[in-house]
Amino acid sequence: MNAIDLRILRNAEYLQYMKDFAGIINLNDPATLQIDTKLAAFTAKTTELENLFKKALANDRTKAVLALDQRRDDAINGITAFLQGYSYHYEADKKQNAQKLLTALAIYGVGIARQNYMSETATINNLLVDFADKPELAAAVTAFSLQPWIDELQDANTLFNTEYLSRTQEYGDANPDTIKSKREETNVTYYALRDRIDALHTLVETPPSPYTTVINQLNALTDQYNVLLVHRQEVPPENPVVPT
Repeated sequence: MNAIDLRILRNAEYLQYMKDFAGIINLNDPATLQIDTKLAAFTAKTTELENLFKKALANDRTKAVLALDQRRDDAINGITAFLQGYSYHYEADKKQNAQKLLTALAIYGVGIARQNYMSETATINNLLVDFADKPELAAAVTAFSLQPWIDELQDANTLFNTEYLSRTQEYGDANPDTIKSKREETNVTYYALRDRIDALHTLVETPPSPYTTVINQLNALTDQYNVLLVHRQEVPPENPVVPT
């Protein structure tokens, strides 16, 4: 059966993939396929994860975290788009300054806004230090009058980190379970179910295998999510706009 890197699915994507996976199997008479026991265990863990996920989303601090994360994403994407535009400028000094700052950004990888929460926080902090402490970068920031953008990015990142840590403490006190650990438990039941389907399919001696249809359908589902992950990695944060 086709594989997918479950680790890099965002929580909402992960949950939907698991629900879709179970949904397809339920449409193929799991009892007849002798996978109903494994499916029941998998569905139970998926339901536990969904309940935990809903509880987290309902938390007021989670809403604040999401809003602040979007705010800092907008700031870093805005800075990137601004510099990408000036990297095509007809004036050599503006083009060079933009390229200097873009090179500094590139050190931290493509798509800073798509990093996980804590990685993005650390990356932005390091980037802000570079922009302030390296003379050639500080001069380029001044030349472009980028300081308001820099201040916005710094404020959003600082507020995000404060809110995120407060939520983590509050959530940890309220419930010993975490989405991460529940995902790991769900993974165990997912692989057990997937491997049983593969094993029973392999043991079929006389074709056609009764598992071929469900395997093809599950592979189609997995392929769709893999395309989503590839597309996310390839899409730039913003389309550059060439300034006049």
